[in-house]
Amino acid sequence: MNDFQAGLQAIYDEMVAWRRYLHQNPELSFHEYRTAEFIANHLLSWDIEVRQGVGGNGVVGLLRGSKEGRTVALRADIDALPIQDEKNCEYSSLKSGIMHACGHDAHTSTLLGIAKVASQLRDQLKGNLVFLFQHAEEITPGGADAMIKDGALEGVDAVFGVHLWTPFQVGHVYSKGGPLMAAPDEFTIHIQGKGGHGGLPHQTIDSIYVASQLVVNLQSIVSRQVDPIEPCVVSIGSFHGGTSFNVIAETSVLSGTVRTFNAELRADVKQRVERIVASTCDMHQATYQLDYKLGYPTVVNDEKEAERFFSVGQSLFGEEAVHESPLIMAGEDFSYYLHHRPGCYMFVGAGNVEDGIIHPHHHPKFDIDEKSMLHAANLLIGMALDYMA
Repeated sequence: MNDFQAGLQAIYDEMVAWRRYLHQNPELSFHEYRTAEFIANHLLSWDIEVRQGVGGNGVVGLLRGSKEGRTVALRADIDALPIQDEKNCEYSSLKSGIMHACGHDAHTSTLLGIAKVASQLRDQLKGNLVFLFQHAEEITPGGADAMIKDGALEGVDAVFGVHLWTPFQVGHVYSKGGPLMAAPDEFTIHIQGKGGHGGLPHQTIDSIYVASQLVVNLQSIVSRQVDPIEPCVVSIGSFHGGTSFNVIAETSVLSGTVRTFNAELRADVKQRVERIVASTCDMHQATYQLDYKLGYPTVVNDEKEAERFFSVGQSLFGEEAVHESPLIMAGEDFSYYLHHRPGCYMFVGAGNVEDGIIHPHHHPKFDIDEKSMLHAANLLIGMALDYMA
C-alpha cells in the first residue's frame, strides 16, 4: 500500500462524516452556496489555493507539488435534486423536497479526501493537482461549460472524474474508450385545441387526444426510423391535460427526452420530432409550440486515458474487478471537459445487494455503500499519479 492509499484509508471515517453532513444539507443546482463555502473552507485549511464563484458556484483548488511536472484536474459535482428523501436513517436529508439522490455528496467528499491527503504528501507530487468542485450538473446548461469559460482548465494537461454507480456492485469499476454516456436532449410540446363539453366532442378539438397520438407517433422514431443497431431513446416523461371528467381539455403539455451517442443521429431525431409534432397536430386541426433544447454533448473518453484506467484499475483492484462499461444512456456535462482536454470518466460500483443498497439513481430511497468512496478516491489519485509519472 502506497502513502496515498494509506492516507485515504486513515481519513475514511472523515470522508463518511463529510458525506453524511452534505447528505443532510443538500442544495439544488445553481443554489449550492453553503456547499461551496463548506468545500472552500476545508481546502483553505489544508493550505490549498482556492478560487470561489468559478462560473457560478464552482470552487477550484490548486495544489502545487514540490517538483515540476504535469497538471491533472480531478472533478466532483456538488448539487442535489428536487426529490423527497424517503430513507429512514440517521443522515436523511433535513431539507423537505431536496436530497442527494445521485451521489454528488459522496463525489464531493471523495475529492475532499484526496485533497487532504495530497496536501499532506505534496512533497511526493511531481506536478500539480487541480480540484474541480462543479455546481449544477443536474440541470442544463450545467456548470461545467461555465467553469471552463471562467478558466477552470487553464494550465491543466488532463482531467479525470468518477461517478459512484449503484447499478454496479461495490468493489468493481467500469469505463471504456470512446463514447460512454449519451447526449441528453429535452423537449416540451404545448398543444392548443378547442375546449368544450365532454358530451359534445364533435364541437371541440381534444388536446388530450392529440397529445395521446403524439405519444404513440413519437415512439415510431426509435422503432421504425432509426437503425436498430444505433443506440437511441425517445421517452415521454410528463403528460398534463384537463381539469375535469366532463370537460374536453383545450390545452395539454407533453415533455420528454431524447438520448443519442451519434451527432448526426442527434440532429436527425430532432428533425423527426419536429416533423411528427407538426403533422400530427395539423391532422387534428390543433396548433402547437415545440421547445426543443439540446443538452450536454456525448461523454467521449480519450482512448489512451481509457487504457490507463484499465492498467491503473487492475493494479488497484485486480483484473476481475475491472470491466469495460456498457453504454450509459444517462447524460453528464463532464463531456465539456473532455472536449478541451484528454481524460477519462469512470464508474465505481456503489451498490450492495446484500446490504439492501439497490435503489437506482434519482430514487427517493437512493443510497450508496460508503466504502465505494475509498475505491473512487484510490482510482482518481491513481490515475493522476500515473499520468504525472
